[in-house]
Amino acid sequence: MASTERKHEICSPFLPRRNSLRKTSAEIVSEARQSLRVQSTQRPFTPRDGHRQLFGKNSIRADNRPPSAFSLHAQNFDAPDSRPGSGTRLSPLDHKPKFPVPCDAEDPFKAFPKPPTDPLEVKRGLAVARARLLRAGSLTTLPPVEGHTDVKERLNPGPGQKQTSAKRLASADHTEVRSGLHKPGPRRAASENRIKQPGDDSGVRPTECSAERRTGLANGDTHTASTEEDAESFLWNNMIAPLLQQLESVAAGSSEGSVDRLCDLCDRLHGTLAEADMLGRRCKRRSGILRALFRLIDLNSAQLNLHIAKLCLALCVSGNNLLNICKLIFQISRSENNDILFQNNSIIDSLLGILSYEDVSTSGEALLYCVGTLKFLSANSAVLRLLLDKNCIGVAQKLIQRLCTSEDTNFTMAGHILVQLTGTLRNLADHPDSRRLFISFSLLSELCLVLRHHCKDQDICTNISRIYSKLSSYSECRLALAQTPDCYQLFLELLSKHHQKQDLVVRLLFTLGNLTAKSDEARLQLFQCEGCMGILLQLYDSYQRRDDSLHIPTWKGPSSPGKPPAPPVSVQEGDDVLVKLIRVLANMCIHRAVGPALATNTTCIQLLLETLELRSVQESEELLVNVAATINNLSFYQEESSVLRHSQLAIAKLMLKLVISSSMDAMLEATRVYGNLSQSKDVRDFIMQNKVHQFVVTLLDSKSTEMCFSACGVLTNLALDPPNRVSLSLEGAAAKLVDCLKDLGPGDWQLAGQVCQALWNMIGGGSEKLLDTQERDSLLEILVTCLDKEEALQWIENEDMRDYHRTCWELEFLPVAQKLVKALQPDKLGHGVKAFI
Repeated sequence: MASTERKHEICSPFLPRRNSLRKTSAEIVSEARQSLRVQSTQRPFTPRDGHRQLFGKNSIRADNRPPSAFSLHAQNFDAPDSRPGSGTRLSPLDHKPKFPVPCDAEDPFKAFPKPPTDPLEVKRGLAVARARLLRAGSLTTLPPVEGHTDVKERLNPGPGQKQTSAKRLASADHTEVRSGLHKPGPRRAASENRIKQPGDDSGVRPTECSAERRTGLANGDTHTASTEEDAESFLWNNMIAPLLQQLESVAAGSSEGSVDRLCDLCDRLHGTLAEADMLGRRCKRRSGILRALFRLIDLNSAQLNLHIAKLCLALCVSGNNLLNICKLIFQISRSENNDILFQNNSIIDSLLGILSYEDVSTSGEALLYCVGTLKFLSANSAVLRLLLDKNCIGVAQKLIQRLCTSEDTNFTMAGHILVQLTGTLRNLADHPDSRRLFISFSLLSELCLVLRHHCKDQDICTNISRIYSKLSSYSECRLALAQTPDCYQLFLELLSKHHQKQDLVVRLLFTLGNLTAKSDEARLQLFQCEGCMGILLQLYDSYQRRDDSLHIPTWKGPSSPGKPPAPPVSVQEGDDVLVKLIRVLANMCIHRAVGPALATNTTCIQLLLETLELRSVQESEELLVNVAATINNLSFYQEESSVLRHSQLAIAKLMLKLVISSSMDAMLEATRVYGNLSQSKDVRDFIMQNKVHQFVVTLLDSKSTEMCFSACGVLTNLALDPPNRVSLSLEGAAAKLVDCLKDLGPGDWQLAGQVCQALWNMIGGGSEKLLDTQERDSLLEILVTCLDKEEALQWIENEDMRDYHRTCWELEFLPVAQKLVKALQPDKLGHGVKAFI
């Protein structure tokens, strides 16, 4: 009886440590290594959509969505500043008009126009006239410039001469101005007239006139208005009209290089208007400029159209014209070959300006095509960098706030815009520099707000889930997301609502896995959410493939009328969901309050075991590895109510397929499970009867510290039973353990300590002579060398690492090594070593 008690005392099983009051660094590492493990997995892959469209092929917006393809011509644009028809029929005038006296004495009626007898001829004539006006390259004939031949010469300088600017030209003719013909009004301040840039609170809106001008006109300052009109006429006749005439002549010529020439003329026109302070709606002859620009669109040049669009936006087009300009830019951006045009053009600033100022209630469709353009361009790495530099993320954050507070009547259009905006942010999240911007603008929290407002919109939810799956891989973004109130409950609700949408489900689960990977608080918060385990396990059951096909059933609850049935999920897609879901379970059960609850959850354990039964390592390697890791974590909790504790033999049988597989990861996880389960006598007997110990001994040759460590844990427990020690010795376990200590021990003192523990149990605490003389001498030589602290740690140069390894050496290796040396040959213990006893 005393001998049995002594053997029980000296032969210690392989047990994970827990509940220590004071943890050293080595104990923390040891606890994580020996027992509970965080699971990692790859981020779900998102293939690039080769076709640039507003909505992808999997979009739920099958009907009533804005088109991605359309034709756009000059005739689609409205006559600028024309008053729309009221639809009211006017009453005839009471008075009779007086006809002028005919000037032709021979035929008094010749001077009057004669109406056609058939009214259809009138319509036909109007149609022909309209077609001639809108024909490509046919610009409205501009009025001739009156006088100022010297000014024309300055506008078209000879070789080596510099063109005179609008301001200098006006001041050079001050004599005529003084005469009252061209006297300019007071100049506006630059801060009043410039176009407001995104994020800038100074200046005025592009569509506003200056306060000074409004005040002057309100006070009846007709003299100032008159002189301003005279100055504008002077600039028009001598600066702007000649440029428009050149545009007309170059467009009509259609010669080689005409596009580049037209682009240059558009830039010169833009610069002239800007310098003359005539951008926005300040130019009274703005409509003539816009008509000329619109007619150039039919030349169908992407390069030219981008210059035209930039100038039209600078002239503050609105309504239908703003929409068509945004469509024009969108149409250009659909081709990747045109991306280079946006890099060499400031049109991106104009687009961001539209996003900053326009309202969804009045310009919703224009905003849609504007954001759609940015989504396409953000797929280009060079343009993506430009978007970050131009504060695109800050502009997006302000737009999100406006869209989330828009009226219910604009809810559908706001949803369309948010699909494009979240798609743009998804692309921007790829760049490393975007992470700090997402955090500084609180976009992770803002996107949660979008999810709440548009929780039924699968397109928006999927895009945001892609953003979270990317950013949650980084610690600073995980922290920002975890601090968002109720984000865990929100994710669970979305999983329940959209459980049939695989690409959304897999990304939300991946995000939850990232949040619970490093944070004990996140594990508990998720577990405590209402319906957490019910939703996760119902998802598990839905995606558990029990035959060759996988159809995700509709869950019980209020169904969505008219909702199409979910398409079948492929084997790979179903496995991907389960891999991410099981990872969440494995991470959650690390928490000391959550783990015991999961270990007693019968449904959870049954689903895990069912997966092991249904799948093979060849087809579902990562899935089975994750299942084994989760079972290993749950087996850490050996409470009486644990379902695993009463299913240990069933689990041990299912682990066989992993041990004998060709996958090293599967072998490693199965060995870890056996390390925990082999504390049970029934499991140890099963291992010996099924020759599993032979595989475990072979793993000592792997030269992998993790594999050897897990194998040593199993051997430590198997050696508790005296009959097993002989079988292990016959397999050469002792010799392999000595080699493992010699080769890997000095670099990993935790492993060295576990090897010594396995050898200690193998020799029965010194009561059995299972080592031959050569093995004993070799082991003693290694132990004596390793027990010299200075020699054992001399290879470590980094001081911090030296402290860490010293702690591991003292706590993990030294105690059991001293016992082992003393049992083998007491006189080998040196004076320095005895001081530690």
